Amino acid sequence: MHSGVLKLTDYLEFDGVTKRFGSLTAVDRVTFGVKKGEFFSLLGPSGCGKTTLLRMVAGFEQPDEGRILLNGVDITRMPPNKRHVNTVFQNYALFPHLTIFENIAFGLRLARLSKEEVAERVHEMLELIQLTGQAHKKPTQISGGQKQRVAIARALVLKPQILLLDEPLAALDLKLRQHMQIELDTIHDKVGITFLYVTHDQGEAMSLSDRIAVMNRGRVEQLDPPARLYEAPRSSFVAAFIGDTNFLEGTVTQLIDSEYCRIEVEDFGSVVCYNDKHIKLGAKVYLSIRPEKMHLTHDKPVNLHDGKVNVFPVTVDQLVYQGAYTRFWVWNGKSKDDCWELSVLQVHSRYLLDQQPILWDQKVWLSWHADDGFMLENYDAKDENLLSYPVTEEGEATSAGADEHPAEADHDNGTV
Repeated sequence: MHSGVLKLTDYLEFDGVTKRFGSLTAVDRVTFGVKKGEFFSLLGPSGCGKTTLLRMVAGFEQPDEGRILLNGVDITRMPPNKRHVNTVFQNYALFPHLTIFENIAFGLRLARLSKEEVAERVHEMLELIQLTGQAHKKPTQISGGQKQRVAIARALVLKPQILLLDEPLAALDLKLRQHMQIELDTIHDKVGITFLYVTHDQGEAMSLSDRIAVMNRGRVEQLDPPARLYEAPRSSFVAAFIGDTNFLEGTVTQLIDSEYCRIEVEDFGSVVCYNDKHIKLGAKVYLSIRPEKMHLTHDKPVNLHDGKVNVFPVTVDQLVYQGAYTRFWVWNGKSKDDCWELSVLQVHSRYLLDQQPILWDQKVWLSWHADDGFMLENYDAKDENLLSYPVTEEGEATSAGADEHPAEADHDNGTV
């Protein structure tokens, strides 16, 4: 039985797709659609099912349940060579003995196109990836970024209905990866083909995508444009996996008006919050507050916006100067051993000029606007393992992104 919630405007459709490997469910009843021409990303940690989903679109795996449609055609059981999709892999998969020209032309020659058409289409791709003058070189003679562009051109030259990209930038160094993000975005804008992009890198997904499906344990936790995922996460997993955040748990003790409520947080205090979920008195609430939404000042804030700004005295536990900003961990409670410890990110504008530095162990004021505390629909205490924490007394740090999810093995590369 299918879900029946797909929209007619969707170009690539997943309808109740499930995939199991033995007793492990890699993809669990996934239903969503990708629009034509969209740059769509599947984002999540290792073992979340994103690569398995991509491989089912390519035809390398078949779902145990559900169906996949491309432009209205059911491709669920269609052989890979019959689907109008092409894949760009992390390891480029170029033929080392062929020139760049011949690598791009390979699929066209298999399709028995004329020599003139092959040359015309290859030159179009070389211009697109800005490698016209390098056509005679072998893959070993060009850089990693250029190899990735050749791999993309080889996939695009066949004019697929959709281009699948499986962690295509993971093998590149940071600067080259950032440059290739811009190039990928430009190529997508020029060709207008639907891109389905798999990555575990939040920054890549946020900067490239029109929409993102955040996956966790085989399911889609949230599907939204990047800004909404970051500013309005629905679950603790999305809030913690994309960027960083602080969680506060409390009980609604007062409905201030139709838009705001007051929450009592044990061992912390009374917090004013925007009540977008229309939570009732006595209900338990979990808040997500981004570190950059919080502010530290030496002096107590005086402009409280009619009581909508939360203000608390805190003590600086640790700080890490990182150039453009400093990350602080501050605590508030009866004692350091029994307290709430929060992460605060302070961007520098005139550091050491107009800005008076905040130092370790100082008592300062923490503040944030009620609008910046976002109520979560779902909370799991395990998701706190994804957050950044300060260095412990033993000199070890619990870092963001710790992956607790075992990777379900794909047949080829052990990833999902």
